Amino acid sequence: MANKVTLTASDGSTVEFYDEIKAQGGVKDVYFSTDKTYVVAFYRKPTNANDKARLENIVGIYREKIFIQNSDGGYWKDIFAWPTKMVEWKGLTGIVIPFYDKRYFFSGVADTWPFIKNGQEKNGKWFSSAKLINRFVPIDQKGTFLSRLHMCLKIARGMRRIHAAGLAHSDLSYNNVLVDPLSGSACIIDDDGLVVPGKFPPEVVGTPGFIAPEVLATKTLKVDDPKKNLPKRTTDQHALAVLIYTFLLNRHPLDGGKVWDIDPQKDDDMRYGSNAIFIEHPTDKTNRVKPDQLGKAELPQGDPNRLPYTICGPYLKKLFDRAFIDGLHNPSARPTAQEWEVALVKTCDLVQPCQNPICEAHWYVFDNTTKPKCPFCGQEYKGQLPILNFYYAPSHGKYMSENYRLMVYDKQTLYKWHSNNLVSANEKTSAEDKKPVGDFHFHNGQWILINRRLPDMYDVTEKKPIAIGRFVPLTDGRQILLDKGQGGRLVVVQLVKN
Repeated sequence: MANKVTLTASDGSTVEFYDEIKAQGGVKDVYFSTDKTYVVAFYRKPTNANDKARLENIVGIYREKIFIQNSDGGYWKDIFAWPTKMVEWKGLTGIVIPFYDKRYFFSGVADTWPFIKNGQEKNGKWFSSAKLINRFVPIDQKGTFLSRLHMCLKIARGMRRIHAAGLAHSDLSYNNVLVDPLSGSACIIDDDGLVVPGKFPPEVVGTPGFIAPEVLATKTLKVDDPKKNLPKRTTDQHALAVLIYTFLLNRHPLDGGKVWDIDPQKDDDMRYGSNAIFIEHPTDKTNRVKPDQLGKAELPQGDPNRLPYTICGPYLKKLFDRAFIDGLHNPSARPTAQEWEVALVKTCDLVQPCQNPICEAHWYVFDNTTKPKCPFCGQEYKGQLPILNFYYAPSHGKYMSENYRLMVYDKQTLYKWHSNNLVSANEKTSAEDKKPVGDFHFHNGQWILINRRLPDMYDVTEKKPIAIGRFVPLTDGRQILLDKGQGGRLVVVQLVKN
């Protein structure tokens, strides 16, 4: 059995681990603690003074600021695998990191499955490309389109938080996020590589395909060269957009059919750097995907003609345009992490369950047509389909459209952030506001909304209050006031019939 090592950490606490390398990353060796609640990762090379100072800030003032000083600190423990302290051993610097949650390790995989095995980390790469997810991931491990939206939401929310703290991730990619498509969870890892204000970032090149074009253009320059483009918030914004696109569509937004150079390295540098062009650019067809060059395992996701990025809905489509058309070579035009977060929340409210019981995606975004159908399997929706259009009153009594909708399906729930636009669905949402305020059912041949916790619900069309415990039918054009207070919303029902 390996020897036990006992050290005193930077904060004075005791750290115990076994002297046996359990995993290796690009620059660190990982050891397991004796109680398996944390790991100790040592840098293989001696750490310079700048990196030590940067790490001290990450485990010190920034950890205190994000996880301890704020009441929502507990929320972020699920979003980040944040280093908690530093240690020194054999002349090398190490960091202590909480052990990853069991959600981020494969389980329940059949022993006969030839590729992924139980106990493997759910590295984001497995779920990023059609070839990988179609060939290697078992169907019961893939999750759904809705759960992948939830994964992306957690990542965007995490990036919004570190950007608000003045930090940036130097290497955001599918290799540095762990995901669980079954629960819609995500965890951002390698947080010891964060860019701290006033310090040079770690000397990382980044992950091919996620490096922002402007960083790729100066990657050969030394880190202290004033001409070098260093990782920062806007470079994270590029990587975040790529990550969301790959998780939802299982293809890379810049990997098209154009060959820029016969030298593979030069081709990559041009494809992701100076010559980068969105594969779904509406007017520039230079880098369009050539479907006849795709392998069987890359279909249908690899072909934008079959599954265009518009299937992600209007909110995400707008941000993809800004990220890969307006902002690809203009960092200031890229969407912020908060904008992605808001768009993902709204998109989750636009999804509809597919009526095909064997559809792998299970959910799809309503396409605002009179004959909606699942883009993944082609199943047309049959029956009545209610849509709630939200309105708010910036001045009392005068309601304006919010360009925000909620799709209705059986046992769908209504929350406080739906009834009042001053309540947000994020880490600060109170336990009280997380309780459903209403729910939807298909009852006796009609759709109804049952009021559970809204004292002001009022049927404007029928001019009568809807008491708690009572219901209102969802007929076409019906207007329902959910909350008469400041920020309260009015909904107008739209009913599609097929």
